Amino acid sequence: MSEPVHWLSTREASQQLGVNLRTLYRFIDEGELPAYKFGRVIRLREPDVERFVESARIAPGSLEHLYPEPARPVGR
Repeated sequence: MSEPVHWLSTREASQQLGVNLRTLYRFIDEGELPAYKFGRVIRLREPDVERFVESARIAPGSLEHLYPEPARPVGR
C-alpha cells in the first residue's frame, strides 16, 4: 500500500519556497507547480513542491551574465 500524502496549505508551501502567496499562485496558474482544489481550499502535495525546488536548481556556469567582467587597469 502507498504512503499517505502529506498536503501543504498555500501558506505552508509559500513559506517552504520562500516566496509570497501571490508568487505561489502565479506558479500554480502558469502550470509550473501542481495544486489541488478541494471546495474552497487549495492544497499542494509536499513531493510536488520538493520536485519544483529541484527543477529550479541553477546549473553551474549559467549565471556568468549576471556579474561584470573584471575592471581593466586604465592606460599605462
